[in-house]
Amino acid sequence: MGDATRWTINVATETDIDVRTYLAQRGMKKGDLSRFIEESVKWRLLDLTLAEARAGFDDVSPEEMSELIDEAIADARRN
Repeated sequence: MGDATRWTINVATETDIDVRTYLAQRGMKKGDLSRFIEESVKWRLLDLTLAEARAGFDDVSPEEMSELIDEAIADARRN
């Protein structure tokens, strides 16, 4: 994890119990909670970023999208 910053967060009691139960069932310890949260946040940020990128192509027709993909593949193969 490298350098760490301490967060103070509030979650619903049910969420806390669910997460701690999940970790305990997999043999993880209390310290693994930080890693679990960090990984979860990274995945959520990736999900949001991909959703934004996809939304940017909402107005592109399937045919135009296919042409763009073919062009990108051709460019990648040339390089």
